[in-house]
Amino acid sequence: MSLKMYFSHARTVEWVSEAAEILRAHHAAATVTAFVMPQYPSIPAALALGGPLTVGAQDLAGDDAGAFTGEVSGAVLAELGCRFVEVGHAERRRLFGETDEVVAAKIHAALRHGLTPLLCVGEADRIDPAAAAEDCIEQIRSGLSAADTAGVTGPIVVAYEPLWAIGAAAPASSEHIRGVCSRLRRHLGDTREDASVIYGGSAGPGLLTTIADSVDGLFLGRFAHDPQAVHDILDEVALLGAERSPARENQA
Repeated sequence: MSLKMYFSHARTVEWVSEAAEILRAHHAAATVTAFVMPQYPSIPAALALGGPLTVGAQDLAGDDAGAFTGEVSGAVLAELGCRFVEVGHAERRRLFGETDEVVAAKIHAALRHGLTPLLCVGEADRIDPAAAAEDCIEQIRSGLSAADTAGVTGPIVVAYEPLWAIGAAAPASSEHIRGVCSRLRRHLGDTREDASVIYGGSAGPGLLTTIADSVDGLFLGRFAHDPQAVHDILDEVALLGAERSPARENQA
């Protein structure tokens, strides 16, 4: 869950507290890794209140220290206790001019400080799933290039967010998501053992049930501003788990 810059600090604290309570009470919570990415000043409070809710940051610097006014280093995020950091979101590219080289430097920085980068990828225009996947695979290769050259490894999360679905009234179709994400998982399975694929781009309750065979989770945004969405998605996780239980599999 990325809160972007929607919430005040007080509302962030309220959301984190409510979501953490939902996670503590729901029996399916033990089977998921739930995370929240608030604005920088709210990270310490989220870490203190989040409990089962893992905390990450929405960005980091490509450098570790120095005269970089306004930047936040991966070293400091790791020191605070963050586990994830978002890198390469389309809004960072569009609004702040982040290039492929900047994204690669940030992923390298995250990995060398033990943070798990959440690499955002997605095609700009509506194209077929095979072509979209190829576009995204090239973005993955580019994003990991600096770390790969330096021999720095670690787990990564690829967040598939087609640019045309970000901020839209509804996510991409389940058929499109499954077509792209299944290809991304196959690519990552051939190249990395410590990678997972999640879907963002107007994701919310009700979607996971239709794409669970092709993704490892969801990257939530505004459709989870009400913490009840966390509960609803955990209900989906529980239902999917029941459907995949050994007893059910043996009956198939």
